[in-house]
Amino acid sequence: MAGSILASVGAELPRHRAVLAAALLLAALCLMALAAPAFTQHAPDSINLAQAGSPPGLDDAHWWGTDRLGRDVFARTMQGLRVSLLIGFVAALVSVAIGVAWGVLAGYSGGRIDAAMMRIVDILYALPFVFFVIILATLFERGDVLVLLAAIASVGWLTTARIVRGQTLALRRREFIEAARAMGVPTGQILWRHVLPNVAGPVIAYATLTVPQMILYESFLSFLGLGVQEPLASLGSLISEGARDMETAPWLLLAPAGCLTALTLSLNVLGDGLRDVLDPRTRP
Repeated sequence: MAGSILASVGAELPRHRAVLAAALLLAALCLMALAAPAFTQHAPDSINLAQAGSPPGLDDAHWWGTDRLGRDVFARTMQGLRVSLLIGFVAALVSVAIGVAWGVLAGYSGGRIDAAMMRIVDILYALPFVFFVIILATLFERGDVLVLLAAIASVGWLTTARIVRGQTLALRRREFIEAARAMGVPTGQILWRHVLPNVAGPVIAYATLTVPQMILYESFLSFLGLGVQEPLASLGSLISEGARDMETAPWLLLAPAGCLTALTLSLNVLGDGLRDVLDPRTRP
């Protein structure tokens, strides 16, 4: 099943020019974030008050200018891009793993177990996201990356659980599942060999769309001051800093905001392309 999914993706995606452009843009952003130290001699947290507030210039050592403390905007933005990518991908991975496990167990069990598990999902949906994060930040260390990941992943799995549960409810009535039950195949083996491979397509497509959602969650929290703290930077915290000096130093806002826009746009277009390939019902 995994091989057929990869073969389908490899055959169909090259026909979508927008998806190819999005994949190239995403690859370029990832390479920039990883290779940034090789292109600049400035550390992200290096302070130089003598060059504070310098505008961007091609003939200067600071290509994208400096902030109010003289820190290089390019180095800071690339650090923020790395942090946002890390948090986004890890949070998406954790949330998808929890959502798949929860949805498969709820959908396959059915009855009261399914009803109880989905009522928990409904309750968590009703909780205000920011309020929940504030509670975690109060109970634990504010600005801790692990706390931030836990807060984002704690709500990111809910939609995945609903999607997988619906797919599993349809699968558990299929003939091959009934045949496996009649043959006495253990439940764990049925879930692993028959249910999970058949829900993999929608999960992969939604997981790709979950990454930009997680990145925007992180950026929103960092913009509010509940996320990544100094001296570490994320795109959200850099946008928050740039918004304060937008009138006098617009490059402080344009650099991280441009990277965040390009990152989320490329991931969303790529996710839409995967959804079209893996779910024939969505094709035009």
